[in-house]
Amino acid sequence: MTHTIQPNNPEATPAPDATDIPAAPAPATAPAAAGVPAALKRRLPKYSDLAPLMQFKKPGFSKEARLKRASTIWELRDIAKRRTPQAPFDYTDGAAEGEITLRRAREAFLDIEFRPGILRNVSAIDLSTEILGKPSRLPVGIAPTGFTRMMQSEGEYAGSQAAEAAGIPYTLSTMGTASIEDVAAAAPNGRNWFQLYLWTDRDRSLELIERAAKAGNDTLMVTVDTAVAGARLRDVRNGMTIPPALTLKTVLDASYRPAWWFNFLTHEPLTFASLSRYTGTVADLINSMFDPTLTFEDLDWLRETWKGNLVVKGIQTVEDARRVVDHGADGVILSNHGGRQLDRAPIPFHLLPEVKQAFTADNTDAAIMLDTGIMSGADIVAALALGADFTLIGRAYLYGLMAGGRAGVDRTLQILEKDMARTMALLGVSKVSELTPDHVRVLNK
Repeated sequence: MTHTIQPNNPEATPAPDATDIPAAPAPATAPAAAGVPAALKRRLPKYSDLAPLMQFKKPGFSKEARLKRASTIWELRDIAKRRTPQAPFDYTDGAAEGEITLRRAREAFLDIEFRPGILRNVSAIDLSTEILGKPSRLPVGIAPTGFTRMMQSEGEYAGSQAAEAAGIPYTLSTMGTASIEDVAAAAPNGRNWFQLYLWTDRDRSLELIERAAKAGNDTLMVTVDTAVAGARLRDVRNGMTIPPALTLKTVLDASYRPAWWFNFLTHEPLTFASLSRYTGTVADLINSMFDPTLTFEDLDWLRETWKGNLVVKGIQTVEDARRVVDHGADGVILSNHGGRQLDRAPIPFHLLPEVKQAFTADNTDAAIMLDTGIMSGADIVAALALGADFTLIGRAYLYGLMAGGRAGVDRTLQILEKDMARTMALLGVSKVSELTPDHVRVLNK
């Protein structure tokens, strides 16, 4: 039998009942405090009430405590800025010319709206994915960065070991400050990739390729957006040189950051993975290395030479994405070099849906990866939803490195992993493969 319960309507007139007994009239006046709950009456607090609230924590000044207090990549950046001299910090943090590209790239991730689904079972979140034929525990890897031991003395060793521990790929730059062989030895069970700048001297390029293959790197990442060096004005203003020069300005700067200088001066001098020791400005070094004559024929040569996965980094148009795949690339990285080359360049996040649509139309299984502007796990989730197979971080990991060496890189990855898991759960998604463009709407400005 079904019982219907009528809602109580205080304004309705009750139906007359023969058994009703008229209520006694209310007193003309009532005490003001009669209706006040006991919990709202003021009283002096007892010590037993205060004791549970008086739990003062001992201030923590250790590296572990400092890193634990950072809940976002931006907070790691703040720590990094306090602990790193201006020249190397600005080299990491800065971009080309007016830095418009970098600003737009970060804003692109902000100018979206997530569209969550409800009533889904998200008790277990799986962030694993597959990239270029192998599994990755997270849908993010570490991008190639140059001069890394200049940012913090542990440099590429910290990055590769943190990536190994996290189960994600690590990419060593041609302009890295640890050798291919040393990185392989430091992270023997990691998935190591090598990033290549093709030089006019093809014999030297071939030597690097052979060393990378011998050291177990399964992916070669060729960067193609560096015909010449971008105008990185912060470096110009700071008089940035390799290695950093001890001028009056740097000495004064060091007085506020003694730990950085102590580490820098008491470790092996900076050397590069791929070239002999160099002294000069960053721009001069880059221009001496980069080859402005590169064409698609050089990509063909690389495809014939390298037997592993070949990905092309620096793709900024749909046409170029399609063309490099036609020339044998196994994947593309939508990237404007972190805004460090051409200012006002296309934004990878904006380009992503167009490239995904083109690859779907071409029926190609080439991987689509993306970097530039990623500062949170939510940014990564948005990129995956709009069609990226994988993402890469550069500055985000370097902020962690500068903030605390290997432990700081670990903290970067912990923050991103927690961000991604939370964002996916709130979207009603339990696996990376369940993310679709329906989960993200790009806002119109």
